[in-house]
Amino acid sequence: MSFSRLNTLMKLAPKSTAIRAMQMQPKRNLSAHAATEHSGQFKTLVISSPKPFVFHVELHRPNQLNAINRQMWLEIKECIDGLAVNPDCRAIVLSAAGKHFTAGIDLNDMMNLGSSLSETDDYARKGVILERTIKLYQDSISSLELCRKPVIMAVHKACIGAGVDLITAADIRYCTEDAFFQVKEVDIGMAADVGTLQRLPKAVGSQSLARELCFTGRRFEAAEAHSSGLVSRLFPDKESLVSGAVALAEVIASKSPIAVQTTKESLTYSLEHTNQQGLDHIRLINKLNLQSEDFAQAVGAQLTKDEKPVFAKL
Repeated sequence: MSFSRLNTLMKLAPKSTAIRAMQMQPKRNLSAHAATEHSGQFKTLVISSPKPFVFHVELHRPNQLNAINRQMWLEIKECIDGLAVNPDCRAIVLSAAGKHFTAGIDLNDMMNLGSSLSETDDYARKGVILERTIKLYQDSISSLELCRKPVIMAVHKACIGAGVDLITAADIRYCTEDAFFQVKEVDIGMAADVGTLQRLPKAVGSQSLARELCFTGRRFEAAEAHSSGLVSRLFPDKESLVSGAVALAEVIASKSPIAVQTTKESLTYSLEHTNQQGLDHIRLINKLNLQSEDFAQAVGAQLTKDEKPVFAKL
């Protein structure tokens, strides 16, 4: 649809037949089979599609309190990178199975890494092994931030150590009223190195609070997480939490995928750039996007007060 056609629609009656014709496009729902097939790729994650264009990713090592081992690090990145380019996905909910969201990094995995380091006495070679491992874990967490689709975290009970790294890379964070959080790395003799120190201060908007939490490793409860801005909504239990996160994802998925994904791209870019650089960035993108079918369709539907438009896959 061109701007000229949009101008024509502006002059039509509220029940425009042109807009109704666009609404009659068949809905493109993801099949349960496709979601199950995708989930079968992973041993530490379970994938489902509870609503059209919404994927639910669940951390699934409940017997280990969802402690993040090397396999889970690898699978998180593989999964999110895959959903980033999947046209059937427009929004992602990430939750966890079992009693807790995550106990953080798997310490048994850390011990295995220590064993591999002991195989050489050369500090340079030990450093290469550690650098590669840290980079792998960093890239896993950063995949959520770099994913063009919005990622919504649904956190219940404990979210410790690497869990804080994980949730701060997401776009939106919800939690249960009994959730609690800890930047635990200082208690195991290390500085957090996969995202918390970079993202937590921005998430809570307070260098003082972020540094207190990172220096002390103290536990902070859901109420404090909510008041500080780390999470935006509290829920009484896990069931209502996941339902609320999926409902939000469904609303997001009903919007133009071009609009939503460009919005995330611009917000993420602007975190690390000046206001003017952010304005320049979105101007360059929108000189193309304002010519899209999505824009014309959405504006037309607003003007004619007709049903919600159905957007093509992206």
